[in-house]
Amino acid sequence: MSGFAPEPLELALETPEPGTLRVALRGDLDHTTADELLDAVHAALAVADAPREVRLDAAELRLCDSRGLSALLLVRRRADETGARLRLDNRGPALQRLLDVTGTLGYLTGEPAAGHDDPT
Repeated sequence: MSGFAPEPLELALETPEPGTLRVALRGDLDHTTADELLDAVHAALAVADAPREVRLDAAELRLCDSRGLSALLLVRRRADETGARLRLDNRGPALQRLLDVTGTLGYLTGEPAAGHDDPT
């Protein structure tokens, strides 16, 4: 036992300005909670006046496992399908490293991975 107890995922959805959905993530994004994020974002993007920008705020995200990463990738895919832009704000060091190591940072955020200079 590691003594590392799972923490449930809490989502706080708000519209700070018209056309923008902000989703604050708090806790663990893992195999037991990933569907909560997917369901919330899919529902928000399924309405007639869906947001044009989705901002996931990871400031209080404690853990993201492979299923959590898969959920982030599926959120990006859904945003693309609806023409919304995805932002992943306030990434902590662990999430940043996960995105760098897996090569998904650029796809999720449009930013180059650490150590990869833009050739232009």
